[in-house]
Amino acid sequence: MEPIVLKFPINQEFTDNELFDFCAVNDWFRIERNKHGQLIIMSPSGGNTGRIHFKIYKFLAQWSIGREDLGYIVDASVGFRLPDKSVLAPDAAFVFKNRWDALTESEQNKFPPLCPDFVIEVRSQSDTITQLKAKMNDWIANGCRLGWLIDPVSQKAWIYSEHGLIKSFDNFDGELDGLDVLPNLRLELKSLL
Repeated sequence: MEPIVLKFPINQEFTDNELFDFCAVNDWFRIERNKHGQLIIMSPSGGNTGRIHFKIYKFLAQWSIGREDLGYIVDASVGFRLPDKSVLAPDAAFVFKNRWDALTESEQNKFPPLCPDFVIEVRSQSDTITQLKAKMNDWIANGCRLGWLIDPVSQKAWIYSEHGLIKSFDNFDGELDGLDVLPNLRLELKSLL
């Protein structure tokens, strides 16, 4: 299913709190707000995408053992309020501890008003790679330092840094790495198959 884009008249967009409440009562869908104030409503992921998400969460959980003081891993249910006023939810993210701990409890419980340091986006059958590359560029433009875009549909992947796209993989024989942001982070792409 293609995402549905809801447009609002000028000056009638949801506030952050209204959007949070709207998302809470419509939790069957993944809802994001783009930088233009439009709501993007996406269907839930399919089974294979969910299976890959689980493998990624398991990988991140294992990597984080002994690194608990470094920061926090979050899943796809967390929407981040970015500097451009969009609210985006990555498939997985990591935020350094000092940045997360600087937020108030209220900010942590709603849409955290910061851009994650590291995001992972996984293409599902209903996504286009063009949409996801644009979303990765939005993450980077809002301050994300490291991003992995994984396309299991065509078995390709890309690494983004704060400077934009820096590495691409034409198959799943390669290994994604954490660059200088998370230097010990390495994921063999074939482990996702």
